[in-house]
Amino acid sequence: MPVQTSIQLFTLKNELDADLEGTLGAVADRGFTAVEPYDFVHRAEPLATALSAAGLRAPSGHAFLASESFVNPDGSGTTIPVPTPAEVFAAAKTLGMGTVIDPYTEPARWESVAQIEETARLLNAAAEIGAAEGIRVGYHNHAHELEATFDGVTGLEVLAGLLDERVVLEVDLYWVARGGVDPVALLQRLGDRVVAVHAKDGTLDPALVDAYPPADQVPAGDGRVPLAAAIAAAPALELAIVEFDHYEGDLLEAVERSRVYLDATVAS
Repeated sequence: MPVQTSIQLFTLKNELDADLEGTLGAVADRGFTAVEPYDFVHRAEPLATALSAAGLRAPSGHAFLASESFVNPDGSGTTIPVPTPAEVFAAAKTLGMGTVIDPYTEPARWESVAQIEETARLLNAAAEIGAAEGIRVGYHNHAHELEATFDGVTGLEVLAGLLDERVVLEVDLYWVARGGVDPVALLQRLGDRVVAVHAKDGTLDPALVDAYPPADQVPAGDGRVPLAAAIAAAPALELAIVEFDHYEGDLLEAVERSRVYLDATVAS
């Protein structure tokens, strides 16, 4: 199966909030045919309409499945309840989405194997519900799942070993590198479990990465994350997804440059 280039729509969060239809049209104009929505449950109908008008598909999306409340992008928790798995999968079907990926669990939940076992239990339970709807469940990492180690094994790999075979992984290559782990070696170890990557790049300059959002991210291929080698190391890869947590320059130009790089990379 050819690897498809997509874009995580959180990249354009402010633009989408201001103009949903116009922003998705601009994404299509930049050469994308697929997107990965976030927080899509409450706006599934208008989002589906806007995606259709722009000629875009949403093969994957982000929604919390292993947390009771929303987790902020900086890792801090909230008391805002998340939709139930049933609500998530109903919205996913409205969008024609085949894979729903849990985007984040709090760093405090990665301090013991017992905590990771509980996260695996919740993801496995969600996968059971999703399977009945024809929807696959996955998990997306940040740095803390790699920084946590147990007998020399990263927390993300501990989780992978506890997951039902139906649960897949979306590996964020930038955050793997930020966590001090070689993305290529990690994907070789995870093998067929990885069906998607967030192929985002950065200079990894220590002076720029300490704050959130990080200030070192650059268009794919311009930084130090070994994107091409990592993509080649993932035998079951389906999606290579553009994402920026933060970028000071022309964001639409940066995502288009990233798409061009990734299209050439996956084609080779």
